[in-house]
Amino acid sequence: MIAAPESLREAVSREAHRGLAVAPGVQKTLPPWLFYDERGSELFEEITRLPEYYLTRTERSIFEQFADDIVSEGIGPLTVAELGAGTAVKTGILLRAAMRRQPELLYQPIDVSASALEEAVTAMSEIPGVTVKPKVANYITDAYSLERTREQTLLALYIGSSIGNFSPAEGTAILKNLRRQLRRTGDGVLLGVDLAPCRGKSVEFLLAAYDDAAGVTAEFNRNILARLNRDLGTEFDLACFAHRARWNAAESRIEMHLESLCEQTVQLEGKPIRFIPGETIHTENSYKFTERSLRALLDSAGFGSPRWFHDPSHLFGVALAHPM
Repeated sequence: MIAAPESLREAVSREAHRGLAVAPGVQKTLPPWLFYDERGSELFEEITRLPEYYLTRTERSIFEQFADDIVSEGIGPLTVAELGAGTAVKTGILLRAAMRRQPELLYQPIDVSASALEEAVTAMSEIPGVTVKPKVANYITDAYSLERTREQTLLALYIGSSIGNFSPAEGTAILKNLRRQLRRTGDGVLLGVDLAPCRGKSVEFLLAAYDDAAGVTAEFNRNILARLNRDLGTEFDLACFAHRARWNAAESRIEMHLESLCEQTVQLEGKPIRFIPGETIHTENSYKFTERSLRALLDSAGFGSPRWFHDPSHLFGVALAHPM
């Protein structure tokens, strides 16, 4: 069994106090990595199979069509690392394509969820020639290092629209940190990004992916409070919070909030956190990109213009970029 680091509870506590113990009138927030405890990871995998959630199946179709092109850009034998790997359900497509070019491969998944990584290890270890070295870590706040030999090319995966959960400044910092571990010759980053509304992709279609009819995303959103109850001993009444998904056109992002349905006070490790009716906790952003906006983000982090892969309807894009 993969063990979570002892510092994880302290990180949960720190983020909860930072985001909830704010002055009246200041937006309460919780970072999206808190979603991914064992139950949250299970719920997210369920979300990816929902009919409304087009992102996962569209990205998978892009990999199925272009995997050989993606893995053939490196020089020499490939090693693959993945930030926010989760259960790595789509990654196997890329690893199998790489194994058609070389006899063995090191795969390094990094994620905050130990249970999700256990599934990833089991699934990817079934591919002959693949060695899996998982690491339980928060790639945003924790130091991490990527292994490779002198001869290997490193392909870093940051797929599933994970970069969309962060502001442009935060995304730049994440990519800069990754860039420091990549070489200019051959190494690359593969980004999967959800594309902004356009002709054929309405805001209503987009919103449905974050507010499904079965209510799975609502349960996923409220699970962040259930996690605080489990990890920190808070007593959030989940029935007193409603899931809200909103489109923020000015920022080109979906926002997820938890709206307090009544006046209430919750104790956070001895500190009272007060809510008024209608007040929200902002739990997640999901930025939507154009080719232009993603090129600007990559440029700010030290990467060159990417090679683009996308589905015929331009719902989702995958960009392969190399350090400058």
